[in-house]
Amino acid sequence: MYADVANCANQALVVVVAEKQRSQQAWEDFVQEEGWGKALKDSKDRMETLDTQRFRSSGQEQNNGQEAKLACVGSELVPPSPPPPREIASDLIVTFRALGETLAVEIGTQVLPSAEKLTETVPEPAPFSFGGVACEMGCCRDRGCAHGAALSVLGRGTNSPRCFSPAAFLGDIALDEEDLRAFQARQAADLRQRAARRSSIRAAGNSSTLSCQSTSGQLQRKSHGRWRGRSRSRRAATSRPERVWPDGVIPFVIGGNFTGSQRAVFRQAMRHWEKHTCVTFLERTDEDSYIVFTYRPCGCCSYVGRRGGGPQAISIGKNCDKFGIVVHELGHVIGFWHEHTRPDRDRHVSIVRENIQPGQEYNFLKMEVQEVESLGETYDFDSIMHYARNTFSRGIFLDTIVPKYEVNGVKPPIGQRTRLSKGDIAQARKLYKCPACGETLQDSTGNFSSPEYPNGYSAHMHCVWRISVTPGEKIILNFTSMDLYRSRLCWYDYVEVRDGFWRKAPLRGRFCGGKLPEPIVSTDSRLWVEFRSSSNWVGKGFFAVYEAICGGDVKKDNGHIQSPNYPDDYRPSKVCIWRIQVSEGFHVGLTFQSFEIERHDSCAYDYLEVRDGHSESSTLIGRYCGYEKPDDIKSTSSRLWLKFVSDGSINKAGFAVNFFKEVDECSRPNRGGCEQRCLNTLGSYKCSCDPGYELAPDKRRCEAACGGFLTKLNGSITSPGWPKEYPPNKNCIWQLVAPTQYRISLQFDFFETEGNDVCKYDFVEVRSGLTADSKLHGKFCGSEKPEVITSQYNNMRVEFKSDNTVSKKGFKAHFFSDKDECSKDNGSCQQDCINTFGSYECQCRSGFVLHDNKHDCKEAGCDHKVTSTSGTITSPNWPDKYPSKKECTWAISSTPGHRVKLTFTEMDIESQPECAYDHLEVYDGRDAKAPVLGRFCGSKKPEPVLATGSRMFLRFYSDNSVQRKGFQASHSTECGGQVRAEVKTKDLYSHAQFGDNNYPGGVDCEWVIVAEEGYGVELVFQTFEVEEETDCGYDYMELFDGYDSAAPRLGRYCGSGPPEEVYSAGDSVLVKFHSDDTITKKGFHLRYTSTKFQDTLHSRK
Repeated sequence: MYADVANCANQALVVVVAEKQRSQQAWEDFVQEEGWGKALKDSKDRMETLDTQRFRSSGQEQNNGQEAKLACVGSELVPPSPPPPREIASDLIVTFRALGETLAVEIGTQVLPSAEKLTETVPEPAPFSFGGVACEMGCCRDRGCAHGAALSVLGRGTNSPRCFSPAAFLGDIALDEEDLRAFQARQAADLRQRAARRSSIRAAGNSSTLSCQSTSGQLQRKSHGRWRGRSRSRRAATSRPERVWPDGVIPFVIGGNFTGSQRAVFRQAMRHWEKHTCVTFLERTDEDSYIVFTYRPCGCCSYVGRRGGGPQAISIGKNCDKFGIVVHELGHVIGFWHEHTRPDRDRHVSIVRENIQPGQEYNFLKMEVQEVESLGETYDFDSIMHYARNTFSRGIFLDTIVPKYEVNGVKPPIGQRTRLSKGDIAQARKLYKCPACGETLQDSTGNFSSPEYPNGYSAHMHCVWRISVTPGEKIILNFTSMDLYRSRLCWYDYVEVRDGFWRKAPLRGRFCGGKLPEPIVSTDSRLWVEFRSSSNWVGKGFFAVYEAICGGDVKKDNGHIQSPNYPDDYRPSKVCIWRIQVSEGFHVGLTFQSFEIERHDSCAYDYLEVRDGHSESSTLIGRYCGYEKPDDIKSTSSRLWLKFVSDGSINKAGFAVNFFKEVDECSRPNRGGCEQRCLNTLGSYKCSCDPGYELAPDKRRCEAACGGFLTKLNGSITSPGWPKEYPPNKNCIWQLVAPTQYRISLQFDFFETEGNDVCKYDFVEVRSGLTADSKLHGKFCGSEKPEVITSQYNNMRVEFKSDNTVSKKGFKAHFFSDKDECSKDNGSCQQDCINTFGSYECQCRSGFVLHDNKHDCKEAGCDHKVTSTSGTITSPNWPDKYPSKKECTWAISSTPGHRVKLTFTEMDIESQPECAYDHLEVYDGRDAKAPVLGRFCGSKKPEPVLATGSRMFLRFYSDNSVQRKGFQASHSTECGGQVRAEVKTKDLYSHAQFGDNNYPGGVDCEWVIVAEEGYGVELVFQTFEVEEETDCGYDYMELFDGYDSAAPRLGRYCGSGPPEEVYSAGDSVLVKFHSDDTITKKGFHLRYTSTKFQDTLHSRK
């Protein structure tokens, strides 16, 4: 330090934040490593010696976040014994800066040059650092960070100059500006207290030893990043009334980037809160304050309570879309902090700090009494807002939170994410002042009654029932008994029904006395029923029943329709009809958010039917079932008719659709401002261009581009920019047309594009025809020139496409037209005629060879070896009749570890009960000696056939009598199965196209490797490259020492680099491979063999 500090003349405030608990020697090391010694030695004219060995020790350990109290003895700086442990924020910034000859201490971005200066004016505190969101020095100046050389101490071993800005999201809790302003005010108060304390110290007149001491920073942060001031009260629910949603109504919007199944989970979670509390989640209309389900960089996070003044995010990121996690995040929205951050938590749980991941300690700090309110509820181990035992743990088996006592003889489990606990429910009901009686009714039928019915009700009762059914349904409410005290206008005792979700919804009636009301039908899917009593009159009370009725007339410009009981399974034997009508002059647009209805080829059981009109006789648009979302639908008028039918057996999750009024912008006189083509889409439109043109930057005009419509007999085409590299994001289409009976041939003179075997980046695509669904000749990329391509007809389509990354030189090709001799009498060829330039040639089909006369075909050998991972197999002479007395074989082999699958697309072989005449036989192995998987004949398509390994053998036989069309089948591969380990080494690959392409997404494979009795299995990895994640939670390989996942786990692997070899303890190993639907990598290749049991078994994660 400079002498100003050494002599304590300026009473500088020094606060040092340690990363971990330290002994006295560790404290000395910290002082030396962080540059204190250097700062002192730089002041040789003011201080000549530094003796760090004179630190006094009290035997106490320095705890996380300690103050350093400085005392002056002669000319030497002597830090005293560490003070008693006291928590302050673990990321407090302390910066030492030189101001002339004075050493200044910077806290956050606050410069305190001297104690005298501090007593005169207290500068406004700058934003504090939360969550370790850092930027290099000088890059954050606009946010108040210091400029120039500085040293920021953020814990042991950190000495890089940095400034920090407030993070928007901390853990799974978000901070707003009000939170930060509150913290700044509290920080300023703390600075004033420090100044007053220093002034009193100077007034004491102690000239021999001056002390420089700071008060506790009181800068603690709530788990998931919430800052904390002083201590707070019991349960972790907000105590700030402005954070409670008025009347318990929470409007919501679900972002468009979520799937239908994710939306269903969100709705299930919201219904779960509604079921057990008086909170109501409502799709937003025009409310100012509402929540938005979205995906932010924080992953899973949300604000605590209502922010007000606009939308607030509830982020549901990757792997967060689970029911329990969404319920947990909605708990924050409702107003709950985490349970383990309560101020009294140390009486109930212990925090094992040495097991916490570095940098995550702030998640375990306690809240303060001003921010939370208990409402009389005790600590709840079972709360869905409680952390689990190993949350933010260094290892999966290391605890970070441990209950201190037993409940019913056992340590209570913590961290459940399955449902609200009794404590969660009780606290939420108190927070939102839910009436003591009543409930939320969500079943499609039900009943309710006044308290103690029919034995009379008490005075001063208040009950509320919230009936909520599926959007698109209505509620019919019937009172079957009514015996309440009668008064004018039902002033005293009454039951009130409102058509909506809350107390301010339109009133449908207030009832008392003994007369039964007429049945009440809601206009939407919610009813509010409220009962109040003020007298002691003895009457039975009331009893009511309700039923959800689906369908009806829907006359509005937008809304939602869902199957009964969505997102849970729909009810059996339901028939619902909706008649949708929007404003005249518009069409009805229909988009499906989710769809899951019992599958059937003709949708004969459960289905949704859509008709273009207002009745069952209107034109049928489609009948839908299965699990694929139907395409968007647009009516031709302002009306649309929907009918949902379920039978009495299998029930699924159903459907959810949005409807809205839709206008065809392309039907307007200016065609939406499009220069060439206008394409109407639901809710919008887009412009497009004719072939050879592309959209200008304004997305309306068209500019000449690559491609075009060519009618010359010959010519050339090149990639854009030839012979230079082609530009990114280009799409060029050439349409070549020749006279009738001519064929077009295309020959490439040069070819170089980005790409690999699957050509998914840049490519050239050639088709016979003029449309994108014409017959495909090939999709080409890379540097190998394609062979000459000849069209089937008198036209050809050539398309070139480049992505936004690598560019190459492109291609140059010339085309020429030739009369097609095959177009007349098939060129006198017996089977197939192939046109060539200036001539033609005859070819023969499978099982035949060309005769010496070059036109006829004669039978030939029919044995085939198939090594591709997929392809088509047909009977000889397909699609014509197969010949008599024919025998053909196909030996199919695939990638080791992947089973061959045969799927039939057509079957027409002479029929016989035992298939004794003509037949196709399939074997589970390399030849006809392998086990038979099936013998097939007749006209019924067989079910797919799956081999147990990577080989399959097919044998087709026809006798000398009846001939049929034959068969057509496709072969492919499936991962998984059981394989046998032998002394000979065998291979296993993650996917069939290993080495050519990355493994596909959405894969779950299981292999069981079995050795003979008395032997174990040895696994040696040759290649391993799987998406990396800290806990291997995305893509991974998992090994189990046995036949199934109940066996001991040997390890879970991800990342790059082969793991060490693995030995089993038994005679089998289960290999599981999982990939999600995002990032894919090269995969893995392992070799396995049987081996004698090892004395030492090992596996590395």
